[in-house]
Amino acid sequence: MDDWFKEWFDEDYLALYANRGEAEAEQAVETSLRLAPELASGPVLDLACGAGRHLNWLRRKNPEAFGLDLSPSLLRAAPMQLRSHLLRGDMRHLPIKAAALSGVCLWFTPFGYFSDSNNRALLHNLAALLRPGGVALMDYLNAAHLRANLVLEDIEEQSGMRVHSRRTLEGQRIVKRMSIEYLDSSATREVVESVRVYEPQELTALAAEAGLRLRLECGDYSGGAFLPGSPRWLAFFDHP
Repeated sequence: MDDWFKEWFDEDYLALYANRGEAEAEQAVETSLRLAPELASGPVLDLACGAGRHLNWLRRKNPEAFGLDLSPSLLRAAPMQLRSHLLRGDMRHLPIKAAALSGVCLWFTPFGYFSDSNNRALLHNLAALLRPGGVALMDYLNAAHLRANLVLEDIEEQSGMRVHSRRTLEGQRIVKRMSIEYLDSSATREVVESVRVYEPQELTALAAEAGLRLRLECGDYSGGAFLPGSPRWLAFFDHP
């Protein structure tokens, strides 16, 4: 289960999550640029960019922005105009020089996939890639909201698949186990997602260890105040 992310982000993932909206991505990017205008210029990395849902909007303001993702399936699904601005790689081993970036963005919870030690190392590595005055944006789940609204089990049909999902909190991780049945063949597939659930104060402390200073935090993509019931935790960190 430790390397679940190497297998899951493929064509099935794209089909099941095809309804993730462009409007949401546009709003998230616009809010981020308003609160951290530094992201509008210089090399900015969209880390774990997937098919470029956010990068597509970011590049309309910042032509130096680029993306990196591990999944060849997601990268192939990116719009043609983004292809030359995408890299394939593992976020734990980034092919980027130290102090080369004016910003790094982690949209839609690409943090927490690994062990605590590897998650901590990732933050240290990202801080080292930022220039003085650079900005790191973390778009992460709100642990309190997750616990209060966790749907333990559901079944849905989409894109020719019936998906039975079971969600559990196991120690400090949220684990989602999916049984996928392909309706045209009755073949099946088992898939797991597992993400470390950090409290906001834990992430702020980890970032501080890496030399990143919290500028502000928001609770949604419109830039609203962060509250216990907020759906997201968006944090902007400065690299002094």
